[in-house]
This record gives sequence, structure tokens and C-alpha cells, in this order.
Amino acid sequence: MDVAISTLLSPIILFFVLGMGAALLRSQMTVPEAFAKGLAIYLMMAIGLKGGVEMSKNPLTLEVGLVLLAGVVLSFVIPAISFALLRLTSKLDRTDAAATAAHYGSISIVTFVAATEAVRLSGLDSSGHLVAVAALMETPAIITALVLAGRAGRSEDPVAGSERGELVREVLLNASVVVLVGALIIGWIAGEEGTAPISPFFTGLFQGVLCLFLLDMGLSAGRGLRQGWRQLDAATVGFGLYMPLVSAALAGALCYLLGMGVGDTALLITLSASASYIAVPAAMRLALPKARPSIYLTLSLGVTFPFNVTIGIPVYIYLATLLNG
Repeated sequence: MDVAISTLLSPIILFFVLGMGAALLRSQMTVPEAFAKGLAIYLMMAIGLKGGVEMSKNPLTLEVGLVLLAGVVLSFVIPAISFALLRLTSKLDRTDAAATAAHYGSISIVTFVAATEAVRLSGLDSSGHLVAVAALMETPAIITALVLAGRAGRSEDPVAGSERGELVREVLLNASVVVLVGALIIGWIAGEEGTAPISPFFTGLFQGVLCLFLLDMGLSAGRGLRQGWRQLDAATVGFGLYMPLVSAALAGALCYLLGMGVGDTALLITLSASASYIAVPAAMRLALPKARPSIYLTLSLGVTFPFNVTIGIPVYIYLATLLNG
């Protein structure tokens, strides 16, 4: 309860609530797009460097390899579960259900950053290799979604060669993956001593930049809810609220089997419970152009993201604590 209250009343969450409330009330407040992109790059560089430095302190082991594999497996499996639940409970067609499911198998790096800060404020330790897990979980869900949508292995309506190449570039070379993986490698190579000169910039300013970015994300989430809610029925909205908990339970079980620590368990659960709204929407525009962004983007950004950063993260930390006895 103390963790939940401290997280809900932290400045980063309150700034998100401020942004979402302002958008829902039709405030004219905006954050310039170029500035918001700069904030996102800074956050991914900071978390990547931190993860790389932490990884440089410890050699890669079988245990680390199993955690990386667990992340990939979850990213393949969760979209299949999401797709089945959507087809069973909602009126979405196969294409919309597959595109939406892809978002729930991939990850939200901003949710991960917020969870990393919440874990730190809770006094828990985490490993740098969870950043690598986040990078690996970006793309497998897209492959699963294409199979579920019926695009893979079909001779009719194939993805054209140029479109296929563009999709591969979008999936593997999107900005979030490049910056996150690149910063992770730089931090790993340079280590703690090598990154010491730039540490004040990437650690001292981190929380303030995160507040600014979540203010902008709150504005985006509020606008998405205001504009797209008419296409979301109760069953679909309900999916956006319960699916993170289903994914969290699945990830928690894997973490328990692998004997992961509390901090790492909380972060892997958060990654599994989050929903993409950057990499996957871009990929879906290319791979499944008939899918409706007003459904999958509103659901991931307008429903699941607010749920995770306000309620979900404290629940995931508590679940991680219970699993570790």
C-alpha cells in the first residue's frame, strides 16, 4: 500500500494525470513535437546507458540468457492470448484483433522507464540486462500478429518486396530500438568509469525530463480517448484493462520459475503488461493497413498506458514482492 501511494502521488504520475485531464477538458496546452521527440531520445539514452553500465559489472551467465529468452517467448505468446480473448469477447474482426494483439505483446519503453524509477524509489535493486530484454521484446509480437492476421504463408495478397523491406526497417531500425540498443552497447563498452563524465547529465536531470515527457504523454492519451472512444465498446475497453493483468500473471509465473529477484521480476512483469504505441503502430500501418488506428492506438495509449502508470506499476511491484516471499 505504501508503494502504491508513493507511486500514485509521485510527480511523474501527477504530471501525467495533469496532461490527460487538460486534454479531456479540451485545454489548448501542447508540447512542441520536436521537443517531445528530444525528450524521448534523452530518456531512452539514459535508460540504455544505465543498463549497459550495470551489465558491464557482471558477466553474461546462463541465468541472464534464460531471462532474455523468457522475454522473447512472452513477446511471441502474449499476442496469441490477446488475439484469442479479443475474438472471444469483442466484435473486432480478425485484422483489427491481430493489430491490437501485437501492441500487447510488444512493450512501452516509457512504462518501463516509469517502472524503473518506481523500483528504485521502492529501494529495490534491478539488473541492467532488463534493458536488453526490453529491446528484444519490441519485435516478436509483430511477427505473431502477421501470422494471426493470415498474412504469413498466403499466396494471395502478399506483402510486396518493397513493402516487406520497409517493414523490416521499421521493425528493426525504428528510433526507439536504435537509440536504446545503441546506448546499451555504449554503456556496456564504456562501463561506469567511462560514463562518469556524462553521468550528471543522464542521472541528475532524469526525473525532471521524465515529468515533462509524461505531461506530453498524458496530453496524447487524453486526446486519443476523446477522439476514439466512440469506436471502443465496453468489451474492448475492458480488454485494455484486464489484459495487462493477464500478461503480468504469466510473466510472474515465469519469473518465479527462473528465481529472479524482486526488482527484476517487477520490471519483466511491467514489460509484459505494457502495450506499445510507438514501434508497433508504425509497423501495423505498413503490414496491416486495413486495421484501424482509432482502435488499437486509442486502446494502448488511451486505456492501457494510463492504467499501467497509475495503478499497474504498484500492483506489479507488489506481485513481485509476493513471488519472492
